[in-house]
Amino acid sequence: MGSTRPAIRDTAPHTGTDKRGAVVAALMLAMALAALDATIVSTAVPQIVGDLGGFSVFSWLFSGYLLAVTVTLPVYGKLSDTFGRKPVLVVGAALFLLGSLLCALAWNMAALIAFRIVQGLGGGALQGTVQTLAADLYPLEERPRIQARLSTVWAVSAVAGPGLGGVLAAYADWRWIFLLNLPIGAVALWLIVRHLHEPKRAPDPEAPATRARVDWAGALAVFACGGVLLTAVVQGGVAWPWLSGPSLALFGAGLALVAVVVVVERRAAEPIIPGWVWRRRTIAAVNLALGALGLLMVAPTVFLPTYAQSVLGLAPMTAGFVLSVWTLSWPLSAACSQHVYRRIGFRNTAMLGIGTASLILLAFPFLPYPGQAWQPTLLMLLLGAALGLFQLPLIVGVQSTVGWSERGTTTASVLFCRQTGQTLGAALFGAVANGVLASRLGGAGDLDSVTRALDSGGTAPEATRRAIADAVHAVYLGASCAAALAFLVLLLLAPRRFPVLEEN
Repeated sequence: MGSTRPAIRDTAPHTGTDKRGAVVAALMLAMALAALDATIVSTAVPQIVGDLGGFSVFSWLFSGYLLAVTVTLPVYGKLSDTFGRKPVLVVGAALFLLGSLLCALAWNMAALIAFRIVQGLGGGALQGTVQTLAADLYPLEERPRIQARLSTVWAVSAVAGPGLGGVLAAYADWRWIFLLNLPIGAVALWLIVRHLHEPKRAPDPEAPATRARVDWAGALAVFACGGVLLTAVVQGGVAWPWLSGPSLALFGAGLALVAVVVVVERRAAEPIIPGWVWRRRTIAAVNLALGALGLLMVAPTVFLPTYAQSVLGLAPMTAGFVLSVWTLSWPLSAACSQHVYRRIGFRNTAMLGIGTASLILLAFPFLPYPGQAWQPTLLMLLLGAALGLFQLPLIVGVQSTVGWSERGTTTASVLFCRQTGQTLGAALFGAVANGVLASRLGGAGDLDSVTRALDSGGTAPEATRRAIADAVHAVYLGASCAAALAFLVLLLLAPRRFPVLEEN
């Protein structure tokens, strides 16, 4: 992994703490807040709708949160490079906890959706800043250890979240799902405030002495542009047809705002999304590759549970287990990936992982019908191992190519692309699945209606089961193409050896 820029050194000292272990514990707790939120709320939707009403708009409990997280990631990344990680993380955690408290006090569905957006505004800071601090705390040789711990947090949350949410909703009250965040977040905040001490950064002697400026106009433009375009993608084909007036109006407004963002950012002294993020081959290639990762992750996370229930005839709990096994192999593979990329480099390790993932996804459509539960379970176990070998080397590698003053922006751009890929994947693969289902059933019904029937205790007839199998097979085929696209991006765009900065 030799550097192609040996004369450049990251001379900034690593983030200092008087107890690094306490700070790592705080980061894991903060990450747990964001990770649990992704799984724990979904299981309580029936109780929430039964209490507050608003069934027609409940999907915005997830869409609103996702939009807020996604569009704020680049803003928080730039702010952390300008003012330091600690103030951004503290403000983000406080905002997330405020949103959690307000969610627990919500009086109707509209209020709950609004407060979920407040949560998302804090969640963007948690996700981006925690990943950046992980690189600040550890030198290159030790970063896989902290990244593996953070991956384990996501794995445990994916397994424990649905069960915990179901228990709280059934035996307590759905509001406790949000109140549970308060003690966890309070402990994380206390550890960060007490033990995280960032050293003062020495100014660049070649740069003029200027006061740090924040591109608030750019931040507002990025937020508006991302919000409009992601809303168009999330709601298109769901709340209204793709070619309807609302859909076309949103896409038109989004494209106009893209032009506004370009103009504002080109004139800004310190742009929120600097041009070098896309001019540097390494960062641009990693952004595109992880965007494809977000795209392909939609196939198992969204469609596999429905496949397991309707085609394999599994109970919801067992269907959840089929999906959750990849959270066991993913962090284990990520932790071991350092032994591979130290021998063959970041790019080749990632290509090995995503190439294997493409073949595993391609194997799914060839499973026998109706098949046995162990067959998709084995594929998910192998897929988690392949993706752990793909994602972690790219994150560690790209963070190692920049110094402290650019690491927050770089990390945020990577996470932003992955989140955007997931949003696009949900819309794209949802359209593919519904199209296949409609063609097999003569235009009667879609995957959402089938899922609601299953949740209500219904049993899918044989023709519907076969149609669902064909629809999910088509989605997995698309996911395999997304993995192949990520492989080609790394092969053609990424440098053979990442330009790693030498560290003191």
